[in-house]
Amino acid sequence: MAIEVGSIVEGVVTGITNFGAFVELPEGKTGLIHISEVADVYVNDVHDFLRERDQVKAKVLTIDDRGKIGLSIKALQAKPAVPTQPPVAPARPSRPPRDMRRTAAVRQMGSPSFEDKLSRFLKDSDERLTDLRRKTDSKRGGRGSRRG
Repeated sequence: MAIEVGSIVEGVVTGITNFGAFVELPEGKTGLIHISEVADVYVNDVHDFLRERDQVKAKVLTIDDRGKIGLSIKALQAKPAVPTQPPVAPARPSRPPRDMRRTAAVRQMGSPSFEDKLSRFLKDSDERLTDLRRKTDSKRGGRGSRRG
């Protein structure tokens, strides 16, 4: 039987590392079950799920051009049933997010015109530049000072 992507193969675990398990496949080939493909749950140590000389069934995920075979036990496990209805959120009164409250306040006041927004921006920008100049000038020795 030829090993192809998508086929299910049986093999024997020949070695376990911190990143997965090596499996001896038919025809003397070796495949790797990566630690992320061992189980549906978080796997901290492969030894918790597999032992050397265990007989395993796995699905072939990849075969690269160098002949490396990527296997998955997780792909063969039955997927948990997906609930047909989304979970219902608990009914509790909540405040709207901060930006929505601000938007509501602006609507009540009447939205500022473009000119108002622009003048506020220019004023804030001017204040920031002035503060920056004060801080940097004091570090350089003040305005107009030259190094000799």
